[in-house]
Amino acid sequence: MSQSVKFSNVNTLFSKTLKQKINNYFQNSLQPKTGNHKIYLKAAILLISFAVLYLLLVFAPLHWSIALALCVIFGANLAAIGFNIMHDAGHNSFSDNKNLNTVLSYSLNLLGGNIYFWKLKHNIAHHTYTNIDGEDHDIEVKFMRIHHDQKLRKHHRYQRFYFPLLYGISYLAWIFYQDYEKYFRGRMGHKTEQFHFPVKERIIFWVSKLIHFSLFVIVPIIFVGWLPTLIGLLISGTVCGMSLATVFQLAHVVEETEFKTIDQSKVEEEWMIHQIQSTANFATGSKVLTWLLGGLNFQVEHHLFPKISHVHYPALNRIVKQTCKEYKIQYNEFRSFWTAFRSHLKVLEALSK
Repeated sequence: MSQSVKFSNVNTLFSKTLKQKINNYFQNSLQPKTGNHKIYLKAAILLISFAVLYLLLVFAPLHWSIALALCVIFGANLAAIGFNIMHDAGHNSFSDNKNLNTVLSYSLNLLGGNIYFWKLKHNIAHHTYTNIDGEDHDIEVKFMRIHHDQKLRKHHRYQRFYFPLLYGISYLAWIFYQDYEKYFRGRMGHKTEQFHFPVKERIIFWVSKLIHFSLFVIVPIIFVGWLPTLIGLLISGTVCGMSLATVFQLAHVVEETEFKTIDQSKVEEEWMIHQIQSTANFATGSKVLTWLLGGLNFQVEHHLFPKISHVHYPALNRIVKQTCKEYKIQYNEFRSFWTAFRSHLKVLEALSK
């Protein structure tokens, strides 16, 4: 990954003030910045749900209509594990126990992904260079134009119509194709530098891919047949992919967020202000959505403080908003999911021309 892009380190009073306020909050409330009993309970519920749903779908004699409904729920459960367990653990914010974070972060491998690749792509590239073309690989979506610096192609004129298909297959494409592409290419993106890939991680890659393929393909084929397995995999994978992709897009690819063109590898703003400008919240008043999404509807707070668990985001939200108001910095937040979704559609249409 390129280290050439630099953020301004002049007059960083906003960052210093915000960091001090957040530190004061945790000192006064006597809470750790990592997760608490709420996140442990949620993790237990989601993991038990995963096991029960898997056992029912593979080993129980279900009517096809019930099986289809459970596949939908199973797909949502996969996404929820990613949002709530893997994501916090991958940022080392799930627990103050580093070993527990490491173990739970490998839940991504269980679901077919690779946590080593994810940390390079998400923790480093996306969280550092958010919405900067060529640096943030999360805005490199095949057949989509998400940044104005990306080349406009003929098929982009239809992206507002075909995006549901791409979002739906994104999870299956990720675990069955893109991970292997990164492995053999040795790069996160086509134009990025080669990354270091230790032998230990190469072994983990192949072992975990084999375990996942066995659990999600081989075992189901043995017990329910290849056609039900294929249908179930497509349904659950589509629901999971649509959930993951939509949450990311509503947090970054909406009208209010900025997509900067970087001249001379220099960002004029300090890093924290850049994060606020390139990120948006949505539906923060919905407790149900906040629970399911692991607080990722509070995306601004997550980008500013990725090492703080999502259970604290509602409290941090008030502090960040107030500080932005003091320093006259625009804070991007949509009141509802659908308002954000409509804004995302407008961006796709604008970038298709």
